[in-house]
Amino acid sequence: MFYISEIMTSEPQEYKNQLQKETYKALAQLKIPFERVDTDEAVTMDDCVLIDQKLNMKMVKTLFLCNRKKTIFYLFVTTGEKAFDTKNFSNALGISRVSFGPAELMEEMLGNKIGAATVFGTLLDLDRDVQVIIDKEVADEEYYGCSDGTTTCYMKIRTTDIIDKFLPFAKHKPVLIDI
Repeated sequence: MFYISEIMTSEPQEYKNQLQKETYKALAQLKIPFERVDTDEAVTMDDCVLIDQKLNMKMVKTLFLCNRKKTIFYLFVTTGEKAFDTKNFSNALGISRVSFGPAELMEEMLGNKIGAATVFGTLLDLDRDVQVIIDKEVADEEYYGCSDGTTTCYMKIRTTDIIDKFLPFAKHKPVLIDI
């Protein structure tokens, strides 16, 4: 049976990586409230169904994408149930086709591994090499469910706090697209 803790509103007692530490530091500094649960490792959207139920929200799907030359990078946040269509994504931005970015580049640039992609990775993107793209459907939701930079802790935060407070703090201006 998949383990999910009781809901907590405080940071973990021990951090599993630098990104997780920076995430909670930023949330405290910005006074952004959150709810979170510790879980067994969850890396797919199917793994997140029970987490969604526990936190009463919908987990976002966050994809690390790049151009063919691996010189332009995107962090695309969409709804969990929506299949990714590179043609629609590229057309919405008026860019050439993109593909999934290499896992090792995501870890190097954003401090997280596959299954833990999160907007909080922008805290480590000091050169602002990664553009944040948010599906309008996600922006319209009251709550935003995501990883804290690990595959064993998931959180619920007001979407407006992510878009209006956190991303400006991380010096990343999101682009909203309708696909």
